[in-house]
Amino acid sequence: MNQKGMVYLVGAGPGDAELLTLKGERLLKCCEVVIYDRLASDNLLQLVPYDCEKINVGKVVGSHSWRQEDINRVIVKKGLEGKRVVRLKGGDPFVFGRGGEEILALQEAGIAFEVVPGITSSVAAGAMAGIPVTHRGISRSFHVITGHTKEGILTDNFETLAKLEGTLVFLMGMGHIEQITGELLKCGKSADTPAAVVSNGTTFKQREVRGTLKNIAELVKQEDIKAPAVIIVGGVAELNMKGTTVGGLSGVRIGVTGTDKFTKKLSGCLKDEGAFIDNLSCLRIEDYSGSSEAIEAIRQLAAYNWLVFTSTNGVELFFKAVKEQKVDYRIFAHIRFAVVGKGTGEALLKEGFQTDYTPDSYTTRDLAKGLVALLRQGDKVLLPRAAKGSAELTEILHNKGIAYTDLTLYDVAPDINILENIYENLSEYDYLTFASASGVEVFFQNLKEADKEKLKRITLVCIGDITGRKLKEYGVSQFLTAEKYTAAGLVECVIKDREERQVLP
Repeated sequence: MNQKGMVYLVGAGPGDAELLTLKGERLLKCCEVVIYDRLASDNLLQLVPYDCEKINVGKVVGSHSWRQEDINRVIVKKGLEGKRVVRLKGGDPFVFGRGGEEILALQEAGIAFEVVPGITSSVAAGAMAGIPVTHRGISRSFHVITGHTKEGILTDNFETLAKLEGTLVFLMGMGHIEQITGELLKCGKSADTPAAVVSNGTTFKQREVRGTLKNIAELVKQEDIKAPAVIIVGGVAELNMKGTTVGGLSGVRIGVTGTDKFTKKLSGCLKDEGAFIDNLSCLRIEDYSGSSEAIEAIRQLAAYNWLVFTSTNGVELFFKAVKEQKVDYRIFAHIRFAVVGKGTGEALLKEGFQTDYTPDSYTTRDLAKGLVALLRQGDKVLLPRAAKGSAELTEILHNKGIAYTDLTLYDVAPDINILENIYENLSEYDYLTFASASGVEVFFQNLKEADKEKLKRITLVCIGDITGRKLKEYGVSQFLTAEKYTAAGLVECVIKDREERQVLP
């Protein structure tokens, strides 16, 4: 009989992936099964192991494809299989998340579980819009009410709610906003009571509208505010305590594509400038550092005079293999190192080695030309890099008669789920970034004809001439190329473009 597993009910938070708790992050990184709903950020799914089983039980208002009873059965089934399961739930599991029902099912089945609280949108959405749920002299309490029940009817205690002096926060109430405001007015709540609606709070899609209890429903229609949204009623709704972060990209919405490591770095830089970021790690790394070719190359290290790296992934995977093979580092005593750019050099330094050569311009072409000038007759070069690395580097070495080994350490493959998320949100972006030719290729190979029109309204930004050439191959003639081929250079490129747009008549 299989040993029963462990189920964790993890609150995913209000939408921004960075608002997930550290404990939630740790559990996602080691789970075997993740069962998630539509309110959880898609970016959180990038934390789970690649071989983790992903089960989407998302429910959309008006078209419930999953009944709660069915969800309970799936959770119990995976627990009985002896799996380490994360049930990822938007917000907090116990704030209208039906987490209690799932726990009752687990208790009945005798499966161990743990609840990991999450930040609830009932507080966070308002906070990101500059609306505190309590404020001295205005509101000493707040009350969270569901705007959507299992039976499809509203609460029957509007008379009590209308008399409360604290802040009223309605979740899942967009489909009933006219009824909610109408009932509060009918029960004596002042028509001039401040009210606000915050849609997609804490995410790059966040929008808000403010008004009064009398006109907020009409304003929502006029501004086309959609669910998921939080309705806030009370004096605090007229306060504006929104963050005042000043940056060159304040309010700009940017989709960031690429591998996990680079997108995190670039997203951080863009956020520092005030941009709203959709971090889309649509490329996963396929690790070949344990291949027979890699093992043989490492065993023959003494035969090489130069190690040349064109990415941080190459550095990290190469030294991962070196450590796994228990190589004595003294073998590197005679070897010199060349890297394509500053970031790759920093990755090499973390492994304990200084760079001997970095080109002034961070391109593989300049790397090759500079390297050729430094090589002596008889030198042999090892190139640990991606499967689809630039042909320019090896062509230059070949034409100069230099002996080299082009070692494939990894490849990049598309994450189709993340790509679908990018395509779905294309109309939301002001800019979309690409960090490599392979990233461009993956994006366009899977792009549907119907989505191509959306691209015309977005400014595409790339790092490097090679990435730019790949965009042209797919018919893109208008795009920006960063002068410096780094994350910081790309940020500067977007800021410059934004400034130029603002001064245009």
